[in-house]
Amino acid sequence: MNGEPEVHEKSGESERPEEFEARLKAYEGRPAAATGIGRDPVNQPMIRHWCEAMGDTSPAYTGPDAIAPPTMLQAWTMAGLTRRPERTAAYDELLRLLDESGHDAVVATDCEQEYLRPLRPGDAITFDSVIESVSGLKSTKLGAGYFVTTRTDIRAGGELAGTHRFRILKYAPAQRPPRPKDLRPRPVINRDNAGFWEGVARHELLIQRCTGCGDLRFPWLPGCNSCGSPEWDTVAASGEGTVYSYVVMHHPPFPAFDPPYAVGLIELAEGVRIVSNVVGTPYDKVRIGMPVRLDFRRYDDELVLPVFQGVTR
Repeated sequence: MNGEPEVHEKSGESERPEEFEARLKAYEGRPAAATGIGRDPVNQPMIRHWCEAMGDTSPAYTGPDAIAPPTMLQAWTMAGLTRRPERTAAYDELLRLLDESGHDAVVATDCEQEYLRPLRPGDAITFDSVIESVSGLKSTKLGAGYFVTTRTDIRAGGELAGTHRFRILKYAPAQRPPRPKDLRPRPVINRDNAGFWEGVARHELLIQRCTGCGDLRFPWLPGCNSCGSPEWDTVAASGEGTVYSYVVMHHPPFPAFDPPYAVGLIELAEGVRIVSNVVGTPYDKVRIGMPVRLDFRRYDDELVLPVFQGVTR
């Protein structure tokens, strides 16, 4: 923005920021999706797939009295690859207005869920969404833009079961200086995983350990999947592991990567798994069950990553 107020175009004439924001604010409270119906009732197969993907073994999600994991709340309303017919013209108008003003890039920023009652197999799901808020113009590292928050009320058998708030940023991409083509992408470091990357900088691969039940977990999470405890400490991985699964990347040729190369899902001796590059072994010689050993590779002045070397026995 360079300290200058933005001027938006409106029917061939200049529109001041406050006028534009007033137009955006007029969409608050309007429906984003008319009453929708979940594609399927709450069902055990979807619950099982979800739990397997998340590694959640809680007995609450199996058996004749099973409930759905609360975090599946949105799953029962999602459209997949198709556009849901419930989406309203008002929501499309709002997005088009932002696109036409130059804020045509979008990123999902966060979501919030509130659970009011458990969902059980057989529950029929209905939902409706409202445009809850549109922010004023915000400056972000991505560029200047507007946060749009929708609230979806999800009902089971007509009874309110939970609320899902979803927030996106519609922004005009900031101009950035080009990065060297051989510079690897930076990891996203936040308050939940900063300790892991501090360990990597010391050439330690740290695994979280719940101090409530003793379970190990990776990747790092703010709480334990097994007992729910938020308390934890860490143990350093021995560095021994095996290739649990792998893929060979041939395309596309991302900057700083030289395909073909192997990306492995490595099962550590401690029992947790990590995704990393398999190095020191030709990509076409990597095999499931192959023993590997942890190494740390420096890619530039700032970036050190854990990788795994193939071991010959």
